[in-house]
Amino acid sequence: MQAFVDNYIVKDSVSSQTRGYDVMSVRRDFPVLHQEVHGKPLVYLDNAATSQKPQVVIDAIRKYYERENANIHRGVHLLSETATQAYEAARRRVKEAINAKSNKEIIFVRGTTEAINLVSASYGREFIKEGDEIIISTMEHHSNIVPWQILCEMTGARLRVIPINDQGEIILEEYEKLFSDRTKLVSVAHVSNSLGTINPVKEMIEHAHGQGVPVLLDGAQAVPHKKVDIQKLDCDFYALSGHKVFGPTGVGVLYGKEELLDRMPPYQGGGDMIESVTFEKTTYNELPCKFEAGTPNIAGAIGLGVALDYVQKCGYDDIIRHEESLLNYATEALLSFPEIEIIGTASQKAAVLSFVIDGVHPHDAGTILDRQGIAVRTGHHCTQPVMARFNVPATTRASFALYNTKEEVDKLVEGIQNVIQMFN
Repeated sequence: MQAFVDNYIVKDSVSSQTRGYDVMSVRRDFPVLHQEVHGKPLVYLDNAATSQKPQVVIDAIRKYYERENANIHRGVHLLSETATQAYEAARRRVKEAINAKSNKEIIFVRGTTEAINLVSASYGREFIKEGDEIIISTMEHHSNIVPWQILCEMTGARLRVIPINDQGEIILEEYEKLFSDRTKLVSVAHVSNSLGTINPVKEMIEHAHGQGVPVLLDGAQAVPHKKVDIQKLDCDFYALSGHKVFGPTGVGVLYGKEELLDRMPPYQGGGDMIESVTFEKTTYNELPCKFEAGTPNIAGAIGLGVALDYVQKCGYDDIIRHEESLLNYATEALLSFPEIEIIGTASQKAAVLSFVIDGVHPHDAGTILDRQGIAVRTGHHCTQPVMARFNVPATTRASFALYNTKEEVDKLVEGIQNVIQMFN
């Protein structure tokens, strides 16, 4: 069985294991990148929405379904046992990748959205009462706003919102002013999906803990771009999505401190989250099974484990340097256009570039770029409060990943020139 588990591990022979960071070698690992769109080579710059998948992830998912497909836990036949071993090996990989203390702290969910909803429904139901307050920020994704609004409607609690400055940065002094004896939770993005801002979450966590307040971090946009060390951050909850970090869709992770998860009631009822059931009483399984009711996305978890291995092999230091180079190169190019305003100019940014073009609706810009083979995201990016803060209806967003190149940035710039010429 160990041989089966080992087959899912990314070997050192992966293309990215060349000396230095060879982006063209990395690109060879991603089959989807090697195609044409509307007769043009694909330039994929929509990574903040979802990332592409390396061949090793695709192969791992295919291998599971072709040779090892079975339901996990409790099965005594060989396929069930090997599938269980692979699933739990994936949990260990996640634990190691984010440096959690225990496998029990790693809960597989459908993605960041479900992870936040789980905390809202479970922790919120147990610990948030009428008159309590929850702190979020202006830059949050809707999935880190709406679950708390629902909870507030149910309990009589209320939201407090941290303002951001003109650069798209959290104003720490205003954050600290929001705390009172009614504050029961802080929930903020580690990295903004629409602005690219990397928030000073370490300092924010330290301040919240000084007030006895736990912190949840939305890490969907952080994990693809930077090494996350849960124990150094000391956050109480951390949410991430597989599809943002070169893994499958429909799978993600909620990290929670074991002592908190132990005190929280189950999120859903069903198979695998129980220890015993009678019509009079049900007792619940231990962590992490208590929060994993029903048959999980087994193949997705395996694929996520392989994806995290892949990123680890590429090397976060090299990825960070590469993406910073791309972001700086693209930012400098866009600033040369008087018609363009960049939305989100924080001093600490991930590889996200949101902008508006004077006289051009972002949807029109995105459509024209698509005809040139360039995939970008247009709209409010599920951050309508951010759009309201900057008084724009939407932006065009180019988001970069470990496989993008400066030549692709050049094509984006050329495409933007064509957009401006068409409208002027």
